[in-house]
Amino acid sequence: MLPAAGIGLRSPHFAEIARDRPATGFLEIHAENYLGASPARDGLDELRRDYAISVHAVGLSLGSVDGVDERHLDRVAALVEHLQPALVSDHLAWSVAGGRYFNDLLPLPYTQEALEVVVRNVDRVQERLGRQILVENPSCYLAFAHSTLSEPEFLAELARRSGCGLLLDVNNIVVTAHNLGLDPIDWLRGLPAPVIGEYHLAGHTVNDADGEPILIDDHGSRVGEGVWTLFGEVVRRFGAKPALVEWDTDLPAVDVLLAEADRARDCLNAQEGADARAA
Repeated sequence: MLPAAGIGLRSPHFAEIARDRPATGFLEIHAENYLGASPARDGLDELRRDYAISVHAVGLSLGSVDGVDERHLDRVAALVEHLQPALVSDHLAWSVAGGRYFNDLLPLPYTQEALEVVVRNVDRVQERLGRQILVENPSCYLAFAHSTLSEPEFLAELARRSGCGLLLDVNNIVVTAHNLGLDPIDWLRGLPAPVIGEYHLAGHTVNDADGEPILIDDHGSRVGEGVWTLFGEVVRRFGAKPALVEWDTDLPAVDVLLAEADRARDCLNAQEGADARAA
């Protein structure tokens, strides 16, 4: 997929986007909202005539020691086969244990044992889908004391061993770096540029935790200036890739989303121009 800036397709905006067909690079859907036959899925078939589609799953539970739920994977695979999306992704997290689904993306320690679990699950997903997936870095609020790898080291090794790509969520880097006392620029070091296939951008909020500010990845506001600044550095280091603006709570008008995507597109275009001049 060529570098472009898109927006997340959310149900309150579906009818307006279907009617007006606004200009944007691509649309991202959450896989779990379209697994069965429904009017929304029929409408999505119409939209994909005019837009590239990215499928972003939230329930494959790539970090689950129980392995991937084969029934859920089959349903996601059927959707991917039907849509033939430009990108498919999920999160470095787990959400299933003992057959019970949790309504959250839960963290895992960055150890060799956890790495083996995630590699095995990613291998299974990619085998079933017949294609590469992208794995997204999470937002972190606490660090596991017994982690033996940094998050970037874990992600880089996951990509090397499984052949997956990485979805670099720039907002999550800012959230994690603030909450864990890390330097976001240092966080970027060591990531292999060729395996990065997409960027995510979103807003976050600031909460108080016993007198200390903590950043919460809530996707409920405009992309923060600190995230835009880091995005510029990310694009400079790793190149222009597809970039997606996520907004899931307190949804704004579609025009606001499109304006955020336009700002991301301008950043990508500027880097492409710089790369062309340097060639």
